[in-house]
Parts: sequence; structure tokens; C-alpha cells
Amino acid sequence: MRILLDTTYLLPAIGVSVKGLAGDAMIKLIEMGHQISISDITIFELSAIGAKHAVLGRISAERVSRGIRAIVYDDRIERIPVHDSSVLLTAFRLRKLMNDFIDCLILSSAVNRCDLLSTEDGDIQDLEDKGFHEIAQAINPGFKMRRMTDII
Repeated sequence: MRILLDTTYLLPAIGVSVKGLAGDAMIKLIEMGHQISISDITIFELSAIGAKHAVLGRISAERVSRGIRAIVYDDRIERIPVHDSSVLLTAFRLRKLMNDFIDCLILSSAVNRCDLLSTEDGDIQDLEDKGFHEIAQAINPGFKMRRMTDII
């Protein structure tokens, strides 16, 4: 299965722990035989979150940089470009349902190129009640959203 991971699952790679999240979740998915994808915007989001933590002295800038390089150069992780026409056009439609355009790009990348989006984001999970289902059905009828605990 092709699974797009939301940014939350990549935070441990840059040294940011997430309460209740196994730091090796991505590795487990790969070992289970899933194809892992991320949106290119996730690299930007990781950099922004890493910068915030580095400025506050919680982690070193070098740790953030090493983690991002590890993700970018890992051949097991497919990166989906945000400039892809179908990704952008769907993201623009999703913007009517969500305020966070980064999340729109992540969700659009998943709908257009993957079978499933793994996310802990409640705003994204709640889209099922706001007309998202019709958008997803038109693009990728079998598309699903799940929390990591529902996958592994």
C-alpha cells in the first residue's frame, strides 16, 4: 500500500519527540512492505518546526539538518512535488474546507498519489463531515485516512 505520512511522523528524525508516537513508526511501515511517500512541503514544515526548537535550544540546528538530509536521501521515501498540477488543483479545492494550506497540500498529495494518508491531525480527520468525501471519490475512490495506531 502507498502511504503518505503527515509531518508529525517525521519529527523524530529531526530530534523532536511526539508524545504517544513510536519514533520508529516509519521503519515499521517499510518493514511491513508499504511504500512510504511524503509531500515536498513536509520538508519545509520540518525545517520550520526544527528552526523553532533550535532557536529555543531544545535541539541543535545540526540535528535538524542531519534528520532532513536523512529523509531527503532515503530512497525508500518517495517525495511528491507540490508543483504537480493535480496536487495544486486539488489543494485549491481543499482550501475551501481547511484554513491551513500546508495541510491542503499534504492531503492533496495523498489523495492524488497514494492509497492512504496517515495523520494524527484532527482537522484533517474531521474533513469527512465537510464534503471531503466527494472530492476524494472523484480522484481516488479507495482513498482512506488513518491514524498510525490503526495501521501498525
